[in-house]
This record gives sequence, C-alpha cells and structure tokens, in this order.
Amino acid sequence: MRYLLSAVSLLALATPAIAQDRTAPSTDGRGGDADTSFGLGQIIVTAPRPQGIAIGGETLGQEAIYTFNRNSLDEAASIIPGVTASNTGGSRNERLIFVRGFDRFQVPLSIDGIRVYLPADNRLDYGRFLTPDIAEIQVAKGYASVLDGPGALGGAINLVTRKPTKALETEARGTLNLDRDVDYGGYNVFGLLGTKQDKFYVQGSYTRNVQDHWDLAGGFTPTVNQSAGARDLSATRDWRVNAKAGFTPNATDEYAISYTRQEGRKNAPLNVTDDLRTTPLPAGSAPIVPGSPTPRFWSWPYWNIESLYCLSTTALGDQATLKTRAYRNEFNNLLRSFNDRTQTTQTLGRAFNSYYADRAYGGSAQLDVQLLPEDRFSLAAYYRRDKHVEYQQGFPSGFTEPPQENLEDTYSIAAENLLAITPALSLTLGTSYDWRDLKKAQEYGTPRGGGAARLFSYPLANSSAFNWQGRLEWRPEEGTTLHASISRRSRFPTIFERFSTQFGTAASNPGLDPERATNYEIGGTRAFGPIAVEAAAFYSDISKAIVSIRPAGAPAGVSQRQNLGDARYYGAELSVTARLGATLLLGANYSYIHRDFDIRQRPGVILPLAFQLTDVPGQKGFAYADWSPTPRLHVVPSIEAASNRTTLASTTPTPPGVPLYYRTGSYVQGNFRIDYEIVDGMQIGIGGRNLFDDNYQLVDGFPEPGRSFFASVRARY
Repeated sequence: MRYLLSAVSLLALATPAIAQDRTAPSTDGRGGDADTSFGLGQIIVTAPRPQGIAIGGETLGQEAIYTFNRNSLDEAASIIPGVTASNTGGSRNERLIFVRGFDRFQVPLSIDGIRVYLPADNRLDYGRFLTPDIAEIQVAKGYASVLDGPGALGGAINLVTRKPTKALETEARGTLNLDRDVDYGGYNVFGLLGTKQDKFYVQGSYTRNVQDHWDLAGGFTPTVNQSAGARDLSATRDWRVNAKAGFTPNATDEYAISYTRQEGRKNAPLNVTDDLRTTPLPAGSAPIVPGSPTPRFWSWPYWNIESLYCLSTTALGDQATLKTRAYRNEFNNLLRSFNDRTQTTQTLGRAFNSYYADRAYGGSAQLDVQLLPEDRFSLAAYYRRDKHVEYQQGFPSGFTEPPQENLEDTYSIAAENLLAITPALSLTLGTSYDWRDLKKAQEYGTPRGGGAARLFSYPLANSSAFNWQGRLEWRPEEGTTLHASISRRSRFPTIFERFSTQFGTAASNPGLDPERATNYEIGGTRAFGPIAVEAAAFYSDISKAIVSIRPAGAPAGVSQRQNLGDARYYGAELSVTARLGATLLLGANYSYIHRDFDIRQRPGVILPLAFQLTDVPGQKGFAYADWSPTPRLHVVPSIEAASNRTTLASTTPTPPGVPLYYRTGSYVQGNFRIDYEIVDGMQIGIGGRNLFDDNYQLVDGFPEPGRSFFASVRARY
C-alpha cells in the first residue's frame, strides 16, 4: 500500500499536463472564490496576497487551508515559509508556532485584529484554534506595523474570520478522519449561513473538531508508557462559533459587531521514554541513566475563550478615515493532575486542580489623514486592561487556596507615515511608545520573610519601551517589487516570568525588563509570465532576552529569570508558484534559519552548564501540485519536509545535572488529496497524510502521528 500511494503521488507531481486557474470564479457564481475576508479584522501585511490554494509569504487563504486539510492553526501555519510548528512535549503537550525562530511569547496572536493574550503565562495552545471558519491566516514576519499594537517582537499572527459576499451564502462541510488502519479516528464539521444586503450583512458559523485518537507510525518501538497503534490520551474536543452583523451606510463606512466563542478539552499524552528508554539515542550522545522523573498525568476538562468586539471605519471628509476597535475577552481554564494514567483519583501530593479565569477589555483608535496626494499620516492609540485570577486545590488535603488576582493596564501610542517619493518608490516610517501599569500582583504561599502560608502581594514595578521601524519599497515595473526594512520592537514579560516561584524552585523578579529585537529584511517579488517568485533574507538581533539562571546567594535548585540573553537569528525564504496553462498549478516554498544564543556573565551569577535553542529546524520546505485533468476533478499531491531540530532529553544524563541535547532527525511527509465536484457547488474528496508512514518526533519522547486518511464532502451556495 505504501509504495502504491507513493507512486501515485510522484506520478501526479510529474504529469506534464496544462493547468486550470483554480482561482477563477465559477460561471454560476457559486464557486466561493470571492474575497470573503472580514476586512475590518485584517492587520497590515506587506507581501502579495495569494489566490486559491497558492501559499503566500505572509497569507494563507481558506481554499489552501481546506485543500491541504489543515484544521488547526499550527498545522495550517506550518506550510507558510518561515513558520514552523512544534510541540512543547512535557506535561502540557501544547502545539507551538515559531515565526523565523520567535516563539509564542514574542509573536502575538489575534482574531480579527483583537489580541488573544493570557496574562498569566501566554501559553497558548495553537492546536485549540480551528481553521475551517477562517477566511485567511495573516503572518507578519519581522516587520509588523506599530499601528497594530504592542508586543510584536518577531512578528504577528492574525486569524481573519469570514464575511458574506452574496444575498444568500451557505456552506456545509464534513470530514471523517481515519487512522493508520483505516479505523475511525474522529471528525470535523463546519457550517455557515450569511446574507449581504445593500446596507447590512449578517453571518453565523460553527465548526467542531473531534479527535478520538491518532495512530503512531508503524516503525514506532513500544515502551513501558506506550504500546504500538493508537496514541494513548490523544483525544481532544474543540468547537467554535462566530456571529457577526454589519452596517454599511455608504461606500466608505462600515460598522460591525462580532462574537466568537471557542471551547476545548484535551488530554496530555505521556512521554514515551519516561521511566525507561527503549530506543537508543543517536550515536555520540551521552549515555542515559535508567529511570527518570515519574510522569505527570494532566488533563484539561475545559480550555475556553470568548470575545465580543465592535469594529468600525468612518470616512471623515475626503482626506481622513477613523478606524476603531473595542472588545471584551474572557479565558477560562482548568488543569487537573491525577494520581495515575487512569485519571480517576486525586489523593497523592502531585494531584491538584488549577483554575484560571481571565478577563480583558480595551480598544484602539486609528486616524489616517491624507496630508498630500503622495503623503499619508496615521496616528493610533491602544489600551487594554487584563485581570487574571487563579487558585488551586491541592491533595490529599483537598484545601483550596483563596483566589489570587493580578491586574495590569497596557498602553501604546503609535504614528506612521507613508510617503510616495516617486510613483515607483515609497517610504514608510513608524514609531510607537508602549508602557505597562501593574496595579496588583497577588500570590498565596509563604512570603520571602517566612511565616505561615497566606495571601500576599509582590512589589509592583512598571515598564515601558520605545519602538521604531522603516520600510522602503520600489516597484521598477509591473509585476516586480523590491523592499528593505528595519524594525526595532519589544515585548513585555508575562506574570509567570516576573512572579512565578514554580513550586518553590524559582525567585520572583518584578523588575524584569522587556525583551528587544531589531529585525532587518531585504526581499522582493517577481512575475515571469505564469511563474511568480517571492524571496526574502532576514537578520534579527535580540537583546535583553529573558533567561533562567541561578542568582547570587540563591540555594541550589532555585533559579530566577533575568535579561541576560543575546541572540542572532538569520536566514532566507523562497516561494515559487507556476500556473502552467489551464490544468496545472505547481508551488513550492523553502525556508532556512540559523540561530545563535549567548547568556551574558554577571558577577555572582551561576549560568547553566549547557544551553541550546530547541524546536526549530534549520531547513523546511513544502511542495504541491494541483492537477485538473477535467474541470470537475482536482488531484493535489504535496510533500512536506524538515531537517533536524534540537531537543532536550527528559531522562537523566551522565554526569547528573548536565542537560542532554540531541537532534531529533529529519522527516519527509507525503500527502495526497483528490476532489471531485459531483454537481455545481458540491464536492467530495479523499486523501491521506504522512503516506510514507514516517516515524519522527519534534520533541523528545513525543512521536508525531503516522499515516492517516480522510474523506470529506463540501457544499456551497
């Protein structure tokens, strides 16, 4: 079976047919190819916007998300050049996204331009964010406009919801997921109903993803924690609803209110090498001492986010436009720790229930003024208040802590000027000033001075940062753009980084400074007839990076986060799309990144004996084809590959106390999809992921899914 599927994929890639432009609207107007993006919810990205299933340098559209069957944010974003998906491993087992090497703390996530932020630790699990109801994913890399708010140290990610484009717009989808043995693995459903009238629009959508389990690859060697076949504790449940209504009184103004709620629950699969490692490390690695820390048995009964927001744009005469955003967000989370893998009892000291309840509200206003025909000036103001409440129930006593509250305000003022120096040359300059006002920081436990456990407050400290950026763009001829940019940005540390004692193993640092990064980029786009090329080279210089060290006078085993890190990230990206005639579309992208990190020595500070950056491969690529031998049939093979990445072993190395880093190994995934339009507006499809059944892992002890299959149906009107 493996070799048959591989041969079919390679045959389709090699077929010298002539392509149909899949982005062209269907003649009956029901092809779903109109721009369904909610324009008020977009952020500023500078790369060209792709069409159909083409993958852009900074934007991924809905048709590509559907065709490549990427139902969660981490899966979808990972096929964009410069963006890498990974996994935290450990007890949390959260899905991650890195943008040119920058992590989830350094690259903010937004839905319709409204930031999703968890003030406690911002440990967003990108696997919880579903994509079927998303019109496009925007990823600003390196250069993220100061007008879109603070925190974009290395870029920004924005999920743009959909908006109706016709008097009656409907869509329904269903996907059945099958495991390696073609048994039931879960399902995904999506439904949308909307209408666009002369002066208003209304839309509602719902998507649900159920993962019963997924299968390990055939080459996986069973361990004491994991047998072959279905991955234990891999079940998840997620759903999201979005509703919006808009008023468009004229051609320039728009006012909309939108509501989004998503709910999820998940388990955390165990590290397959805990207790006993049965698979040897690569040659040259340090030996492993048998035995390791006891696994932690964690689950999340609920992981919920809710957002209500109002967006608007209003023309103020012929030369000015006012854009506003106002919102209220909620995040509620329960983490449960059990005695053992059965997840039925909580009687041991490691068992607990940890509750988070976050509330945020805020808004922004942006005024754009056309000072001259060739000069536009923008001024923006941003405000957000975050209230975080947490408490924990411990066992065997069953005692529940009193709620602990953190309250903080964030502000930003930004200005940007876009000047057309000549018709072909433009210069954008921007600056912003961000500051934070911490009003409350509570903790329950034993204060530094000792005594009985009680509710106490940490010392309060505020912080601020100045940011600036510039971008030069030259369009020497039609179909060609060249650009160069520099952006100096910052991001504030979370509550966790400033105050968490990590069960007595860390000391707080209220005065922790913001991290800083200067991002440089040169690049361009070029159209050679049916071939489009997009390329960029980048360099990032990070200073005041937050690292965990042992401070002077601290007892053994106690660390503190300080601004002692310096890093350099550099690399390049290349994307190529070729539309060859009426029936064949070819596309590929490639990313290269190198990262160096240093920890500065300070008197009395004990630095880690060894430290390496993890989770990001040096090279990654994605290639695909869309072959349409008949107008109703689409055959879409794709190949996804990545080189080695560094990971930290969870087992105890020799000598004790020295972290053991090793390379996970590269991987190549072969994927395949066939869609057939049985009648106008209705498609059926089948496909598979990881068809070569590659056995690989992104982080120590957590293998990724093996071969899987799916069958889907989609109807649109």
